[in-house]
Amino acid sequence: MPLPGPDTHVVELRVPGLIGTSGDNLLDSTGTVDVAGDGIGRIIRPCDRLRRPAPGPVLRTPGRSVPRTLEGYLWSRMTSGGTTKAAWALLFPFSLVNVAQWMLPPASGSWVSKLLSVLCRALLRVAGLLLTMLLVGQLAVVTLDLLATQCLSPTAACLEDAPSWLRDTASVRTALGLTPLLALIGVLFLVASTSWQVRAPRLRKPLPDLPGGTMLDDEQETTTLRCLHTVAALDVVVLVLLGGPLTTPTGTVATVVWVLALVSLGFGVGAAALRANRLLGRVLRAGLLTLALVLVGMAAVVVTPLSARVSTGANATVELVAAALFAVCVVFALLLVPTAIMARRAWSALPRRLRPWAGGWAAAPTLALAALLGGGFGAGLAIAARYALEPSLTLPEGYTLITLLWGAGLVFAALVAVPVFAVAVPLRRARRGVPEVLRLMETREEDVDAAADAWARAAWERKHLHRIVLAVVMAMVVGAAALVVVRVSPLEVPDWLTPLSAVGVVALGGLAFALLRAVFVTATGALRVRHLAAFVDLVCFWPRVAHPVVPPSYALKVVPELAERAKEHLRVPDNRVVLAGYHVGGLLAVITASRLIEELSDAELERLGLLTAGTPLQWGYQRVFPSVFGHEALVRVFGDLGGRWRGLCRGTDTFGGGATTWRHQVTDGKLIGVGYLPEGGVGPLDAAEPGPHGTLVLGGDHWLPDPASSPVTGRRWAPGVRRHADYVVEPEWDRAVAYAAGLIGPTPESPQPSGLVPRDVLGTPRPEGDRVAERPN
Repeated sequence: MPLPGPDTHVVELRVPGLIGTSGDNLLDSTGTVDVAGDGIGRIIRPCDRLRRPAPGPVLRTPGRSVPRTLEGYLWSRMTSGGTTKAAWALLFPFSLVNVAQWMLPPASGSWVSKLLSVLCRALLRVAGLLLTMLLVGQLAVVTLDLLATQCLSPTAACLEDAPSWLRDTASVRTALGLTPLLALIGVLFLVASTSWQVRAPRLRKPLPDLPGGTMLDDEQETTTLRCLHTVAALDVVVLVLLGGPLTTPTGTVATVVWVLALVSLGFGVGAAALRANRLLGRVLRAGLLTLALVLVGMAAVVVTPLSARVSTGANATVELVAAALFAVCVVFALLLVPTAIMARRAWSALPRRLRPWAGGWAAAPTLALAALLGGGFGAGLAIAARYALEPSLTLPEGYTLITLLWGAGLVFAALVAVPVFAVAVPLRRARRGVPEVLRLMETREEDVDAAADAWARAAWERKHLHRIVLAVVMAMVVGAAALVVVRVSPLEVPDWLTPLSAVGVVALGGLAFALLRAVFVTATGALRVRHLAAFVDLVCFWPRVAHPVVPPSYALKVVPELAERAKEHLRVPDNRVVLAGYHVGGLLAVITASRLIEELSDAELERLGLLTAGTPLQWGYQRVFPSVFGHEALVRVFGDLGGRWRGLCRGTDTFGGGATTWRHQVTDGKLIGVGYLPEGGVGPLDAAEPGPHGTLVLGGDHWLPDPASSPVTGRRWAPGVRRHADYVVEPEWDRAVAYAAGLIGPTPESPQPSGLVPRDVLGTPRPEGDRVAERPN
């Protein structure tokens, strides 16, 4: 690392996290102004009263102050607000399927492992296609069956105030039933067609040895899948109109249309499974879409006026698609077992807290949850529509079983969550040495109890929340399997389970209401949908590989543009650039740094630093997405940066713990642990260095006291336990930036272990009397 000279200048590029952070909050200033970008991805700086870019506050280091330029990259317009984004609330199950593919464990070098990985990815693409078909089929139950066929039939006592021509004109009834379906398919096509214009070179060559190196341009993948999903959705409409996929319709024209729809649907499923991107050129895609639209029009003409055959077709189509989706989920879960076992060699030597969730099998319950939510959304919407129109209208028989399943799942979740959160958290605090660490941080005695409670709860939630979700999902999967047996056999549901069905009706009705409300408030005001925006920020991180009908990945735009901005600053020889991201922004900063490691010269790389704060990397993304944020890849980033990766973290933060250290232990009044080493590799670290204001610097992590002991002159005051918020206002932020810029140091060499080390690293037992303070990593 070159020594700082008199002309040394630090450029800090901040990247925000969730929920549409404003420019003022990102830069902690009273005003900001754009200095670059395209209005969607915005580069901002602080400004004066005349809206002119202003310099940032200087960095105070031992012996001198270093000028700093403060910039921020705002990407919230890619995920939050706007009428078009209102449809994104409908995409929760689709997004989970897409996320599940990124959760797959990495394939090992053997051909068996590679084959299993290919099969798992193929099944996920098929599951995504089936979910699209299920959504369209369930909406057909509402519009074509409940409304157009049952409610508006000439003899029905439903909507008595409706104009008579709605009932008497057969073509109007058909059009009324089809219009919402075609509108939905159009919206799905529009969402799948959305992409971001990137003002920098995209990453097109995989870099599997670096974090995020496999997140490539998804344009070709999305184009093919978009066509296949649109065609499949239109084919579902045809099958519903003609009586379902298992019953041959009467009449030559209807039979030809029915056969063509089945052939088109089978071709789409096969093409999705085989990832036939090269086979589906522009001409063939246009031909498939045209054929599907013609089939819908012919089927609508043939079945007008609508009859009970449409109700039969809707019921049969929904149940058959749901059964196929259930079968795909089961096969996927079975295939994922040997896939995870063969990939285990990549993490078997790691401590348990760094190994993938569920042993690398977490993608299976994620897909199951997508299927359960997909079925639940449609059932909830149909139930709400039936009660709004006429409670005597009939729904598919399987909907009764869905209400029973969701009622049982809700009761089971309550029975698990209430005692766990009421009993387990206090027990954890009683058996851990949290107060000792708090006193090392100079926490005021009157704040120790509140801080210890928050610390213990955060650590427990970080360790067990995913297990609770996994248990509930697996219980619902077992229940779904039992209900499938009941549906296909002469068995009947016992009468004592009837109350659970009523609970399920309430739960699914509430689910449908919450979904529609989310769509409404998103369309009418972005500031009222913070929770929805947080969800979108999380799922939109990933490129579209298993399902095209999800929002485009903002990471594919942010990372290349942020890297290009950093390279622009690094062209000035005296500039040092620090990529500083908090929450999800920290993940973007890590991926950007890994890309720059491959692109910068050695002299430029020595002037690059990285700061993450409250980033869900080690406890979450590293364990959920082992093929994207692998342990060895993160070790390489830390080593290539020479230890200039600093992580701000709090023990009270459930979602953002330590980024570069783990296995923390209090010994002889000092905090030690294991982590990444500046020269590369992993090993034991020197005892934590006490910093100002109670901070403990252990390796690359800066552990912050929470709550802060007292206000700091010149810093905005944030009282109380802050958990996941207000990292930017921490006085340690500027000090960490100086570390990342190489202005404080030099970075220490690998320490020689002089004391005790954790058991899971070197295999040595921990002597009695040592107390361990578990941190949320």
